[in-house]
Amino acid sequence: MREHNALAISLFSELLTADQLVRNRLTRVLPDRMEISHFSVLNHLARGGSEKTPAQLAKSFHVTRGAMTNTLTKLEIAGYIHIRPDWDDARRKLVSISTAGRRARDSALDAITPLINEMVAELGDDKVRAALPVLRELRVKLESDG
Repeated sequence: MREHNALAISLFSELLTADQLVRNRLTRVLPDRMEISHFSVLNHLARGGSEKTPAQLAKSFHVTRGAMTNTLTKLEIAGYIHIRPDWDDARRKLVSISTAGRRARDSALDAITPLINEMVAELGDDKVRAALPVLRELRVKLESDG
């Protein structure tokens, strides 16, 4: 039992430390004082292609509605997203990415891609491929327990 506890603690310690280090590196290369949360939302909207409600975005990113509202407000002020009323339900709002938001997202991708590629190259494709199923399974487990 004690060995399993040490293994679990080691796993989560490595995950948390790696998360912090990756966030720090990405934040340093993101353009125009963009935050990781801003890039993540822009990337999600750009890939999804359809409007989302703030509640849907909060759920997708596993954050509170208040945290998502804060991020969306900053993105709207920057001109990166459009927020409009839902014409079918006046209580809801719909969020879409703007042309400027697509440009900002593309610029951010251009900035972070070399860093990500370098990390993967240093680890090696085989190690990354081997780690992905374990990390994916852990994420799915954490999402279902949430």
